[in-house]
Amino acid sequence: MKQIVLGTAGHIDHGKTTLVKALTGTDTDRLKEEKARGITIELGFAHLDLPSGQRLSIVDVPGHEKFVKHMVAGATGIDFVALVIAADEGVMPQTREHLDICSLLGVSHGLVVLTKIDMVDEEWLGLVVEDVREYLQGTFLAKSPIMPVSAVSGQGVPELIKVLDDMAQALEERPAHGPWRLPVDRVFTMKGFGTVITGTGMGGFVEVGQEVTIYPEGLTAKVRGLQVHNAEVRQARGGQRTAVNLQGVEKATIERGDVVATSGSLKPSLWVDVEAVALKDMTRPLKHRAPVRFHAGSGEIMGRIMLLDRDDLKHGETAFCQVRLERAVALMAGDHYVLRSYSPVATVAGGVVLHPHPGRHKRRRQEIIDDLVCLRAGTSQEKVAVHARLAGPEGITADDLVRLTSLPRKELDGLLSDMLTKQELVRYDKEGGRLIAAGVQAALMDEALSLLAGFHAQQPLKPGMGREEFKQRLGAGIAPKLYAHLLRKLTDEGKVAVEKDIIRLAGHQVRLQEDERALRSRIMRAYEEGGPTPPLFKELLEAEKDKNQAKKLLSVLVNEGALVKIKEDLYYHREALEALKAKLVDYFAGHERIGAAQFKEITGLSRKYLIPLLEYFDSIQLTIRVGDERMLRKR
Repeated sequence: MKQIVLGTAGHIDHGKTTLVKALTGTDTDRLKEEKARGITIELGFAHLDLPSGQRLSIVDVPGHEKFVKHMVAGATGIDFVALVIAADEGVMPQTREHLDICSLLGVSHGLVVLTKIDMVDEEWLGLVVEDVREYLQGTFLAKSPIMPVSAVSGQGVPELIKVLDDMAQALEERPAHGPWRLPVDRVFTMKGFGTVITGTGMGGFVEVGQEVTIYPEGLTAKVRGLQVHNAEVRQARGGQRTAVNLQGVEKATIERGDVVATSGSLKPSLWVDVEAVALKDMTRPLKHRAPVRFHAGSGEIMGRIMLLDRDDLKHGETAFCQVRLERAVALMAGDHYVLRSYSPVATVAGGVVLHPHPGRHKRRRQEIIDDLVCLRAGTSQEKVAVHARLAGPEGITADDLVRLTSLPRKELDGLLSDMLTKQELVRYDKEGGRLIAAGVQAALMDEALSLLAGFHAQQPLKPGMGREEFKQRLGAGIAPKLYAHLLRKLTDEGKVAVEKDIIRLAGHQVRLQEDERALRSRIMRAYEEGGPTPPLFKELLEAEKDKNQAKKLLSVLVNEGALVKIKEDLYYHREALEALKAKLVDYFAGHERIGAAQFKEITGLSRKYLIPLLEYFDSIQLTIRVGDERMLRKR
């Protein structure tokens, strides 16, 4: 069975609640204050079993101008609307505002119900019908049925039910893809059950026992029970008026405007990118940074509108904006919203959410406007490409893109597969499923190559940059897996060489000037002549004028492998060191252990060299110390 929700709309005292009672037998005014004042203050709920067997959920909204925010909460999630107009009064201010709100919320189906026809004569009724039809021109109700009804006498009620049935059957079922979300319009406590919330589900499914999250607070709870039309169910889906019994949260922690949803499916934000459509009868322009009342889902939040390409939004205009909110909201792309002015309070604009958690934008930037144009009217692939680029090095996941594009997961997965094949996207983290735009990867690789080129230019005598320094300078916040991916790609493409902990451009070599070559020769000659008893480096420095240059060339020789550092200030020519190593290994051919005395005997060296050499051979794991002696680590 399809899940269809009908919402009422219309001016105060035009008979919306009485009409719902005539249709369903349910009095949706449940509060004492509503009974005493004779007006609807809060949202009311009922259901109607149509002749076809289709069950219709009905949301009855307040008509008083003071309770328009409740009306917006109730209108969110409805499939079609019954615009109720009293025959004795005709079109009134809240008739107009409610119809505007429904249009801004994306409602595109409905009918008009002319109530209180028992209070007017036929001639007057005909004039009202003509007046209403004229008023509806240019709206989504322009060609809708106009049904005269008397809820008191029952006249026209059977015919209305027949039309409602026909319309319900003609409506397409709401898609069930995406995460399950329920904007909370009521929260209360039931004895023996605990916290209960109600609302109209959006997308997906929820089941008893499932963990859900209350946004924007991020509280988690468990679904203890579900009811749809006062009947217990094990599963509820989008499009159903649902009551959810939550376990693990108190009533005081939830309020109207919160969203209960599949855990991990939403991301709260204080900024929202939107397309704003100003009403044609808006009385004065909406200024940049004007305070506004932002209605989305079932909530009303104060904020400021940031016009990105103009200084004011005039009646009938459409513009791209950011809304800066005083309290975080948890939305998805494609959600509808309504803007009402701060004072005097009136509905002025509305539209769709383009980006539910953007970065803060600077004004009058064409590239930002171009991105928003794409998010509003681009293809699915173009929208994914924009979000991947905007995500930058942080990357993006398929779950992120469901929230940012509202695409069905199956369609999105196919799209991502195609974009990966075409190398428009790159998956750098298979386990986490993180993706980056190919352009972002290319920019990072260019930055890495530029970074190394600059380092080589500044440090010509160094073979390259250390791994950790390279990572920090490339981006301290870069994910380890992305860093590893970039480094691997740069080496695979032959652009970068990695040698132990040193990273360099593949074509880089240390090139010495004439004076540097001469100094290098002097240092090497000193160590070659020193053989097993080389001079300490500080002794060599005494004879050099440019001591810093000598130190740099020593590092070059060590990096080349021509000299080997034994300890601070003590270096050996590699050939001399290999000769001593060979003597040590030969000794172990006939002995199991060696002490300092035996090592002195076979080399003729003093303790100045003996002890550092023995400790060096330990450090390279040639030998292992046992007490005051050494053994060959691997015989």
